[in-house]
Amino acid sequence: MNKVMSNKWVITLYVLPALLLIAILVFIPLILTGYYGLMDWDGVGEMYFIGLENYVTALQDMKFWDSAWHSFLLAIFSTLSLAIYLAISLILASKIRGANLLRKIYLIPMLLSSVAIAQLWIKVFNPTNGMLNHILIALGVENPPAWLADTSIVLFAIFVPILWQYAGFYILIYYAALKNIPESIIEAARIDGASPLQIAYRIKLPLIMGVIKVTIVLAVVGSLKYFDLIYVMTGGGPNGASEVMASYMYKLAFSSKDFGYGSAIGFLLLVITLIVTVIIRKVTASKEEIQY
Repeated sequence: MNKVMSNKWVITLYVLPALLLIAILVFIPLILTGYYGLMDWDGVGEMYFIGLENYVTALQDMKFWDSAWHSFLLAIFSTLSLAIYLAISLILASKIRGANLLRKIYLIPMLLSSVAIAQLWIKVFNPTNGMLNHILIALGVENPPAWLADTSIVLFAIFVPILWQYAGFYILIYYAALKNIPESIIEAARIDGASPLQIAYRIKLPLIMGVIKVTIVLAVVGSLKYFDLIYVMTGGGPNGASEVMASYMYKLAFSSKDFGYGSAIGFLLLVITLIVTVIIRKVTASKEEIQY
C-alpha cells in the first residue's frame, strides 16, 4: 500500500479532479476576464481587439479611482471592526452568563440573505418613517439626515449593515480559536496572579495571532470585492457616492453594455486585491515566517 501511495502518478491521479475543477471554475474565468479586457465588446456582438486601451482608460478614469477609494475605506473599517469582534469574543469565551444565547444572536445576520438585510436597513434608514430617524427626533434632533440620499454620509451609513452582517462570522471564528486554548495555561496564569486583562493581552491574543492574521486578510479581500448589499441599497448612488469597484464593474459590463471595459475593471480589481493581500501577508508575517 505504501509503495502504491508513494507513486507520483497515483498521487497525481487523486489530485487531478480537484485541479481540473479549480481550473474550470477559477483560473479559466480569470484568464478570460483579462482577455475580454483587451476587446471592444458589448457582450453579445462581434469582438474587436483594441489591446491595452481599456486598461489605460481605466487607470485614467477618476470614477474608477473613486470607487477604489470607497472599497479601500470599507476595507479599513472592516479591519478596524475586527477589534470589536475580538473583544466580544473574549467576553463570550470568559464563561459569562448567557454566552450561548448571545452567540446565537450574533449569528442571526449570517442566516439572512444580503437582499433581505439590504431591505431591512433601507427601512431603518428611511428619512420619513425609519426607525433611526424616529429615535433621533425623540432625542431632540430637529432635522435628521436622509442617510441614503446624502452624498457625504451614504457610504458610512452603508458600512453599518455590512459590518453588522459579518459580525457573527468573525465572532464565531475568534470564539472557536479562544476555546481551543488549553485551560491549563489560563489557570496557571491566574495562579501567578495575572489579571483578566493581562491574560487576554499576554496569553490569549498571542496564541490566536495566526487566526487574527487570517481574518485580516479575509476582511480586506472581502471588502475590496464587496458588491451585493451596496448594489441593492443604493446602486452606487447618489451620484456615485457609494460606488465600489465591483458595482462599477457591474454597471459598465451589464448596464452600459461595455463588456470589454467592465472586464478590464474586473481584472484590475483582481490585481489590486492580490497586491494588497501580498502586502498584508508581508506586514503581518512573524520573524519565524520571514526567516523561513
